[in-house]
Amino acid sequence: QVQLVESGGGLVQAGGSLRLSCAASGRTFGYAMAWFRQAPGKERAFVAAISWSGGRKDYADSVKGRFTISRDNAKDTVYLQMNSLKPEDAAVYYCAADLDYGLRRIGYEYWGQGTQVTVSS
Repeated sequence: QVQLVESGGGLVQAGGSLRLSCAASGRTFGYAMAWFRQAPGKERAFVAAISWSGGRKDYADSVKGRFTISRDNAKDTVYLQMNSLKPEDAAVYYCAADLDYGLRRIGYEYWGQGTQVTVSS
C-alpha cells in the first residue's frame, strides 16, 4: 500500500509559478510517480511522470519547457515545478504511483486526493 498526499496548490496569476509536492508513505520503494490534472468537465489528463531512479521523465506536450518533475527518494517526495502558468493550467492536480512506469491514467494504482491550482488571467 502507498499513501499519497499532495500540497502546494493555490491561486497564482498567469505567468507565475507554483511548486507542488507529493509526499508518499508506505511501501514506496521502486515506484514510478506521475502527475495528472483534471479541469472541470474534462477527463483526468497526464502531465508528467518520473521513474524510480529519476533517469526517465516524460511530459505532456502542453507543459514541456514550463513544468519540471523531480523526486527526492530520501524524503519520499515528488515535486512538480510549474513556471509560466497559463489559465488553461488551472485544474485539480493529482499525484499517482505505480511499480510500472507509464503515461496512462489507467496504469497507476495509487492516487492522492488532489490539490487545486487556480490561474488568474
